[in-house]
Amino acid sequence: MAKAFTSGRRGITGHLERAERELLRNLFADLIGMLEPQTPADADPLAALIGLDLDVQAPTDPALRRLLPDVVRDDAGAALEFRQLTERSLRESKVGALRAASLDLESEKIVLDAEHAKLWSMALNDVRLVLAERLAIKDEEDADRVHGVTDWSKADDVESYLSLVYNFITWLQESIVQAMLHELNTAK
Repeated sequence: MAKAFTSGRRGITGHLERAERELLRNLFADLIGMLEPQTPADADPLAALIGLDLDVQAPTDPALRRLLPDVVRDDAGAALEFRQLTERSLRESKVGALRAASLDLESEKIVLDAEHAKLWSMALNDVRLVLAERLAIKDEEDADRVHGVTDWSKADDVESYLSLVYNFITWLQESIVQAMLHELNTAK
C-alpha cells in the first residue's frame, strides 16, 4: 500500500508498491501518447526548432482540450494564433514532466528533490485533469460522487474503477504538495 510523500533530510520521499507504480507508469504513458507533438515529415525545420506549429488546431478530444485549452476565449483567430505559437512547447513541457515522473518509478522508495517534486505534481495534475474529464467532473456535486467511491473490491464498472484511480491520484498529488509546502516552511 502506498505511503504518503513526506519531507525529510534527503528530500521528499514516498513509497509505492509494484502495482501502484505500474498503474502510474501506464497512466503517464497514455498521457504521453495523447500529448506528444506529431511533426509531419514535410514540416519546416526552423519552425519546429523554435516551436512554431502553423498546422495546429484545437483538440477535438475534450480531455486533451482540458490539458490544452484556448487561452483567448472570445476571438477564435487570436486563440488559434496563440496556440500556433505556444502549443508545441506546452506539449513538450507536459511530456517532459510525465517522462521524468515515470523514470522515478523504478523502485518502491521514491526520493524527489524540489525540481522532481514539481515535475511529479505537474504530471499528476495532468492525469487528474484527464480523469476528471472522463468522469464528467464539472462541479462539487460531481466531485462528491467520485470521492464517494472508496472500495476497490466493489469496482465492477469503468466509472467506479476510474473514480478509484482519480481518488488515488488526488491523494498522491496532495501528499507531494503538502511535503513541498513543508520544505518551503522549514527553509524559512
